[in-house]
Amino acid sequence: MKEINKFLNIVLLSFFTFVSPLESKILTMGSTEAKVTVKVFSSLTCPHCANFHTAIFNDLKKDYIDKGLVRFEHHAFPLDLAALNAEIIVRCQLNNNKKFELLEAIYNKQKIWAVGSDINKINVLIKKIGTNFDLTEEKMEACLQDDKAQDEILNQRIDAQKKYEIESTPTIIVNEKKYTDKSDYKTFKKIIDKNL
Repeated sequence: MKEINKFLNIVLLSFFTFVSPLESKILTMGSTEAKVTVKVFSSLTCPHCANFHTAIFNDLKKDYIDKGLVRFEHHAFPLDLAALNAEIIVRCQLNNNKKFELLEAIYNKQKIWAVGSDINKINVLIKKIGTNFDLTEEKMEACLQDDKAQDEILNQRIDAQKKYEIESTPTIIVNEKKYTDKSDYKTFKKIIDKNL
């Protein structure tokens, strides 16, 4: 009987690993007890989103997130199929720290992979980035073929559109209020400090 239970557990674990190869919830970093929550609704093909991430995120992480003062949420708001597929690859990685490292690499290399209109070439370039973050070609392909994952991301986008009336990316929400100032760290830091 023990052997049968062991076999069933292995089969079920394999089944769920195969059926749902990626974790598709919102990417978060920082304490759930933080006084400030920063939500960024972003499309991974959007140059302004990449700029916000490189100009603000790393300093925000060092000065506030790592100290437990700010909780950061990356919300997928894909504007095209390339952005959707890049988001799926990010969520294919199950380790939260590696997800954020992969997200950063995708932003940093945006000008390399997010070009042209051939989605197959774009997917190859995104997957090339993913292989540097412990993702195999097979796993990433399984993630890209997962209709449920695509639906979840797109449904999150629809819900965000309704709730926050998003007109462009990135849309930044600080403690449920839209942030519309310049995307430089000095200006953004003032908003964070006001909310602490």
